[in-house]
Formats: sequence, C-alpha cells, structure tokens
Amino acid sequence: MSDPSTALQLRSLVRANGELEVSLQRVPVPEPGPDEVLVRVQATPINPSDLGLLFGPADLSSLKVSGSADSPLLTARIPEKAMAGVAGRVGQSLPVGNEGAGLVVKAGNSPAAQALLGKTVAMIGGAMYAQYRCMPASQCLPLPADASAADGASCFVNPLTALGMVETMKREGHQALVHTAAASNLGQMLNRICLKDGIGLVNIVRKPEQAALLREQGAQHVCVSTSPGFIDELTAAVATTGATLAFDAVGGGRLASQILGCMETALNRKAAEYSRYGSTTHKQVYLYGMLDPSPTEIVRNAGMAWGVGGWLLFPFLQKVGAATAQALRERVAAELKTTFASRYTQTVSLAEALTPQAIAVYARRATGEKFLIDPSRD
Repeated sequence: MSDPSTALQLRSLVRANGELEVSLQRVPVPEPGPDEVLVRVQATPINPSDLGLLFGPADLSSLKVSGSADSPLLTARIPEKAMAGVAGRVGQSLPVGNEGAGLVVKAGNSPAAQALLGKTVAMIGGAMYAQYRCMPASQCLPLPADASAADGASCFVNPLTALGMVETMKREGHQALVHTAAASNLGQMLNRICLKDGIGLVNIVRKPEQAALLREQGAQHVCVSTSPGFIDELTAAVATTGATLAFDAVGGGRLASQILGCMETALNRKAAEYSRYGSTTHKQVYLYGMLDPSPTEIVRNAGMAWGVGGWLLFPFLQKVGAATAQALRERVAAELKTTFASRYTQTVSLAEALTPQAIAVYARRATGEKFLIDPSRD
C-alpha cells in the first residue's frame, strides 16, 4: 500500500485574543531528501515537557471541544497575566511532540539513509504527534531487532535526562544525588542507573505507596515528603550517601530549600570546628521541572556555599559535546528493555488524546499515569 500524500498532525495555536486552539490538521507528507528518511510514526509519549507547548498556560477548566470525533478542535482561555509568557508564539500554529518511534518507509539515496529503510527507529526533534515525520538519518536511532516502536518511543527525553543527571554529578565533583518526584518513569530509570553503577541516590516521593514501589525495585534511600519525620529522614539519607547535588522536578514551594538545609545539617555533623558561615562544601539544587508552578521559596539555612539553578536536557547535551551525547545514546539502545524501559498506563490515538477524558488524566502529570500516542490508530 502506497503512503498518502497528506496525513494528520496535532498542532497548537495561541491567538492574540488569549485563546488557545489545539487541533488535528491534514498536512502534506514530505518527500525525504538525500540524507533523510520518512518515518511512519507508531508511538510517541506525552511527557510533561510536551504539555507546555501543547496547552501552554491555558486554563483547562475553560476547555471546550468542537469539531468531529476524528477531527476535534479544542479551545481554552489563557489568563491575561500569562499572555506575556507566550507572546513569541502568538499566531503560529506549532506542531507538538518531542520524541517518538516508528517504521522507516522511505529513504533518500545516501548510504546512511538507505541503511535505515524498513527499520524501526527512535527519533527526537519535535513534531512527533503526527502520522509521518521526515528526519535526517543521522538523528535516528535504530532500535534492537526485538524492540517495538513502543519500546523505543521514550528512549530520548527520560533516559538521557537521567543519564545527564549522573554525568552532571560526575563533572561537578559530587558523589551522590537527591531526586524528587522519584517514582516517575524518569525516577525509576534513575534508580536503576544508580543501582547498576553503584551511585548513592536519595529518592523523594509524596506518598507511601510510591516509596513502596521504589523499595521493591531496590531503592535504598526513600523519603516521603508528607511524612512528619521527613526532614530527619532526609538528613539521615543525605548524611549516609554524602549527596550534595539534587535535581528537583517539583520546582515550587520549599522543597529545594529543605534539601539544601538537610545537606548543610549533614555536613555540619562532620565538621571539625564551628563556622558562622556554614560548611565550605558547595551544595547545588537544579530545578528541571515545574510540577508545582508556585514560586520557589528559599530559607537561608544552608550556609554560604550553595546554589539553585535550572537544568534542561538539550543545553546539557550541547555542553558535553557530540561524542559524549552519542555514548549516552548508545547506552540507552543497549539497555532499552531493562534500565531504560518505560511503562504506559494507556495508549490512545491522536484524536483520542484530545478528548476531555484523556486530558483530565494526563494533564495532571501524576506519577503512574503516562500516556502513549499511536498515530497509526487514527
């Protein structure tokens, strides 16, 4: 069967009047250039990082659905005070979806492109919430013969983020890590990496059942942030591991500050003498997510040697260079079905991803509610 000349693609548009529009549109299927391949997308995840482009700062309680079941149109209001943050995308219909996987159905005439024809590959580069995606052959990762598109759909963002955290730890001279929202797919990957590589890891979760899940997977240090003894438990875990670096997916509130404070307390327990300036060991928290959009509150109880900053995967990959980035990708491919396995609670079509019922679940960004889109279902 020949491939169609047009295919579905999910797009997001912010209008100048403060209205968000999310729709399925028919777009031309591109012809691959000499060094490109055309991939029939078969699996693409809904990551928290995708939701920022998909819905922006829209108030989802104002969501309205029109159109048909196979061609829905969603609209929602963006609060006036939030429009400044999306001013740069007003009037632009943007494709969504950071990563995905599928079958290479056409290839350019270069040897690299031809070598991928008929293979299942993983991709990253945006516009993955679509039935077809044209990509440079060099940016496609061939999957192992026993791996499906679903196996490889999430093999970039979460795996490379987890590996990037460990690499950052090594490059900045730390010996152990603290990670929040640790029962997520990414958190479970990071736990498996640290167990395999012998790295100390302190996992922070919100619920006892999340702690139980991680402990069943071998996690040695798990702290529940809602527990009355959280601060004491976190301090003890930090003291045991020697962790002075944390990656925080929560962002808002006092959690980052609590982590810094516990690190300082743990360090002072081992101090040879008192210093009114606190410990001289640098303590660092990187915010890489925004599960809590409220302001980040810092209490100055961590001495003077500390920092809070932002961390994102793509700037990190650019910083470490092509050789290191490729080595990380090769590790992901080698351990795709073990260390870097992803689990999904539901698989939906492009159209089904735009139903209010589905949005109500995945827009919560809750642990254990990861969705996979299969555009071939549309």
